[in-house]
Order: sequence, then structure tokens, then C-alpha cells
Amino acid sequence: MAELSTDVRMIRGIGEQRAKALGKLGILTLRDLISWFPRKYEDRTQTRRIADLVPGESACVAAMIASPPTVSHIRKGMDLVKVRAVDESGVLDVTFFNQTWLKNQLCQGETYYFYGKAEGNLLRRTMASPVVEAEGRREVTGRIVPIYPLTAGVSQLVLSRSIRQGLDACADILPDALPDEVRREHHLCRIGYAYENIHFPESAEALDLARRRLAFEELFLFTIGLKRLRRRREMVQVAPCRAVDMDAFYNALPFTLTDAQRRCVEEALADMERGVPMNRLCQGDVGCGKTMVAAACVYFMVKNGRQAALMAPTEILAQQHYGGLAPLLESLGIRCALLTGSAPAREKRDIATRLAVGETDFVIGTHALLSGGVDFRDLGLVVTDEQHRFGVGQRAALAAKGSHPHTLVMSATPIPRTLALILYGDLDVSVIDQLPPGRRPIETYAVPGSYHPRVYQFIRKLAAEGRQAYIVCPMVEENDELPDERKAVTAYTKTLQTEVFPDLRVSFVHGKMKPREKDAVMTAFAAGEADILVSTTVIEVGVDVPNAAVMVIENAERFGLSQLHQLRGRVGRGAHQSYCILISDNQNDETRQRLRVMTKTTDGFKIAEEDLRLRGPGDFFGQRQHGLPGLRVADIGCDTRLLQEAQAAAEALLARDGELVSCPATAARVAELFTQNADALN
Repeated sequence: MAELSTDVRMIRGIGEQRAKALGKLGILTLRDLISWFPRKYEDRTQTRRIADLVPGESACVAAMIASPPTVSHIRKGMDLVKVRAVDESGVLDVTFFNQTWLKNQLCQGETYYFYGKAEGNLLRRTMASPVVEAEGRREVTGRIVPIYPLTAGVSQLVLSRSIRQGLDACADILPDALPDEVRREHHLCRIGYAYENIHFPESAEALDLARRRLAFEELFLFTIGLKRLRRRREMVQVAPCRAVDMDAFYNALPFTLTDAQRRCVEEALADMERGVPMNRLCQGDVGCGKTMVAAACVYFMVKNGRQAALMAPTEILAQQHYGGLAPLLESLGIRCALLTGSAPAREKRDIATRLAVGETDFVIGTHALLSGGVDFRDLGLVVTDEQHRFGVGQRAALAAKGSHPHTLVMSATPIPRTLALILYGDLDVSVIDQLPPGRRPIETYAVPGSYHPRVYQFIRKLAAEGRQAYIVCPMVEENDELPDERKAVTAYTKTLQTEVFPDLRVSFVHGKMKPREKDAVMTAFAAGEADILVSTTVIEVGVDVPNAAVMVIENAERFGLSQLHQLRGRVGRGAHQSYCILISDNQNDETRQRLRVMTKTTDGFKIAEEDLRLRGPGDFFGQRQHGLPGLRVADIGCDTRLLQEAQAAAEALLARDGELVSCPATAARVAELFTQNADALN
């Protein structure tokens, strides 16, 4: 009998090649396989007559092959198989691309089921490369069919069959993480039924039951895990910090902090005076001044005789923070250092030595801070920048270099407060909801693709004035495969450089580059060595380039509002008026409404509220798993009532049995999820 941790290679029917392809999706174990949930479903239960097909709509048709299939060779790498199918109502011309084996599989006089998008007109119906299946098989037609995220070398059918084999292998060993009384009280189906019907639903009703059960379980386990994290933290006692006169710090600033910044500083200082380790999230819009809140906390900690560290996700961001903070803090007598992976070995050793003996008070760095050779004399405060780039595991690794240091997490992703309190249940939340005075709002326009010539002309005009531009193109998914962002960006860059801006300097950056390559491109752009930077969303969290004055976002409908807002925040950082141009030909009413929101407000919290209302929270954390432990089915935006039920059930269970002694399966699953997803839980 298989265990859920069994390697997929050990499952009957999954050979070495298929296991290797599944590995590209991160599917390594039996648990991974059965938990690779569909991203959508297609209802192929209803069969239409050919005459009733609507152009542009997908449908299932039962039709007989009227004449032998023909094969024609169009060009190198392109063969067409054409076949004519009929029913009592009409004729359907079907074309298959590069599927020559079908010529010998489709037999004249036999009936087949075809599922695909109908095209053509009232007189002549057509379908291109539909799913086809012989009458009587009904494996991919005649039922609700799951559609999974894929990668090269894994088709929907291969994945579906692999999951079928996986479910058969673990049918008798699926542990139920929900206590029986919770399952009964909330009218939830059993775990075996849920997994079977999330992948192979018997009906729409069965799918709803399965989805509700799995979503409830995720939210229930998530709540328990967060509450236990918080409780564990609040049981730790540390020596309280003493109060510090902060006037010297405030007087050294070349500007006055906003009321919101002062409030966040006061909340953090009160935490550090309590005698319990601070674990606070400071979130606010791009440019709201989170870094100054961090600087105030660093000053407070050093004046308490202890050290502080700030960890940034990239070298260029670490250098940026160092350039902004070191002069200010050193003028107040605080000894600062910058530690990055690319620093010479001798410099790294020197910094490590000074940290270990206490000759450096504050260090700014990247993951290099986590290396074994870096120790602190007395680390009292850990600040991490851009929380969704660092998981709990990395924060914990840095915190482990001190004795329960205080933690401040900075995030530029504005999240509605109610959602933040749910998502960051192990963190206290401070919100900076004011921008410093004098910031010019970014002018934002939503235009169709026909405006490209005007947009390019506008970029050229700004470049002539010495400004720089970002152009973001989304990763496009084809055939449900995970996209290849490298191709999209490099091809577009080549077109721009050769055909549109041959006289300007066009560079590019994408997520598949090595961190050092990305840093080099971004550093060069920040130094003015390129006029235009073409990118995927990798620049969403990035470098401060005050000279960049225009952000163009292609296919803007593919991004959520919060992501668009983050991208827009890359410009508007200097003295020049800045612009954001959203290009989209999508005519969908909801899409147009979303883009209109972007043109009307620059308030990140308003945008986040609207995004949550329109799309749910997936957009804050990337499309697939929201970056939350195990949240692959639940959607906090849509499942609010279910979340409340799950939270109430979790609280009741913890009140009865705080250590989950009576529910070993629940305890094991919580531990497993929070270990597996340590880097996703922020």
C-alpha cells in the first residue's frame, strides 16, 4: 500500500519519463499528485446538434464520419488532417493540426464525439483541433472535465490519467484532517469523496460538495496554524526595551514624518517595550515612507544597546536602502554596514567580525546575512523588506541569529485591513495610509492597441527630454501550459529595438534570469544606461529609478488591479510628472470597469478593496495558490462565510484541546502544511 509521501515513480503506470515531466510542475510525491487541483472545469455533459452550434462557443457534438480523412502537408512542420462529420441536422468540417495519426484512427461510418469551439456560419460549421473520442469511451467527453495547469511534456490527458492512478493508489489511506464532529456539524463530505469529485466530478452538485469540503479544510487548518504561531510567540518573554527620547532622530530628518508614519513608529516602539517579541507588519503604498518607520525602529534599538539588521530581496535594493539610511543613521552615531553576496571575501569577513564583537550596530544586506559565517553580538531587531519575497523560513533563519529579536516586516502591497488581519494572523498590522506631501499623482490612461503608434511617439518625446520608460508585457499562457516569459520578453524587445526604436537603447529583464543578471540590468537602467526597459512583472518590486517617467503595460487586462498598482508605483519617484499607460483591447465590461478604477485613483487601499470585490484575493499573491499554506481551493474573497465557519470551528477546537492531542491527524496536517509552505506564509 502506498504512503502519501511515496515518490510518484513508485505509482503503477507512472514511468521515469512521465515522473520527470510531472517534476517540472513540482509534483514529486503521491500527495503532490492528488493535490494538483484543476484550475477550471469544462461541462461536456450536454451534446448539441450540428445545426445548434453557436460560432465562438465550445460545445460537444456526436457526429458520424462521412468520408475518409485526408492529410495535406502545408509547410515544414505543419500537416493538416481534415474530416467531414454529419448528423441528422447538418455537416461539420473538422481540421486537426499536426495529428496525422488520426487519419488511421477515424473511420468512415463510425460515430465520434467532438468537443471544441465552433466556428463558421449558418451554412458551414467548422471546428479546429477539437477533443475527439469514439462513441462509448467517454473519457474526455460526456462529463465535467477538469482543466489543469500544465507544462511542456504533460498533456491534460496524461495528467488526468496520472491523477486517476494516484487516487486509486491511496483510496484506502487518505487520512481525514477534519475531526468527525467538525465534519458532521458543518455538513461536509468525507475526504475520499472530496478528492474523487474535485478531480472526477460525478455531477455539478458533487463538485460543489467536494470543493466546499476541501476549501473548509484549508481554511480550518490555516486558522489553527496561525493561532498556534501567535500563541507560541506570545508565550516567549524577553527583556523589555527602555523608552528612548526620539527627538534627536526626528530632528535629524530633512522632512517631517506624516501622522500615519508617526503612528506606526509609536505602535512598533510600544511593542518593543512590552517584554514580548514584536512581530509586526508595516504595510503601505509605494512611496508612503515605510523605510523611515524602519529607520526609527533601528535608532530605538541601537539606543537600547542592541544591534539591528535589514534584509532586502536583491542586492540593488539593499544598496538602495544603504544609500538612503546610512548617511542619516551615521550622523546620529550609529555604525552601519552593507553585506551582499557580491562583496569581496575579505570585506565580508571584516563585516562579520565587526558584527560579532559589536563594532557594527546596523547591517543592511541580502540573503548573505543568513550565511553561517555571520553572527551578531546581540541582535535585537530584524527588518525584512517586501514581505512576499521572504517566507517565514528565511525570517526565522535571520531571527535565529539573535535571542528572540523583534521583527518588523515591510510590505508595499496594500491589503484591505480585514483581509490583512486574516492573512497575517501571526503578525500585528500597522498601516501607513498617507503619502508624504508634495508627491505628484501619476497620470493614468487606459487605451486600445490602436494607440501603439501614439504611445511609442510619447515614449520617444520623453526620451528626448532625458526620461526613461518601462514596458511590461505579461507572460502569456498557451494551451494551459505554464508560460515561457523568456521568449515573450526577448521577442518583444527585439521588435522594439529593430523596428520601433532603432535609435534608442532598449534592454530587457525577466524572471528566468539569474539574480545577478537581473541586478546588473536593473543597475544599468537606474544608472541611465538604457532608455527603455522591457520586462515581465519581475520589476514590480524593484529599484528606485527617479528618472523613469512612463510605465506602459501591454495586455493590461491580464493583470489584477493590485498588480497594476504595484507596477505603476515603479514610476513617479522623481521630480518629473509621470505617466502610466494601460493598453488593452479587451471589451469585457468588468475588465473595462477595472481599468477605469486605475485611471480614477492612485490610492492603493481603495484599489485593493476594489480588487478584492471584483476578483477575490488571488491577485495579491499570484494566480495559483495565493502564496498561503495549502490554499489551493479556497478563495478568501468568495468564501468569506466559509472562512468565518472554519475560524469558529478552529477556535472552538483549540479552546477544548489547545495541543490537538485528541486530533492527531489534524495536528500532523497543520505541521506538514506549515513546514512545506514556510516560504509562502509571509
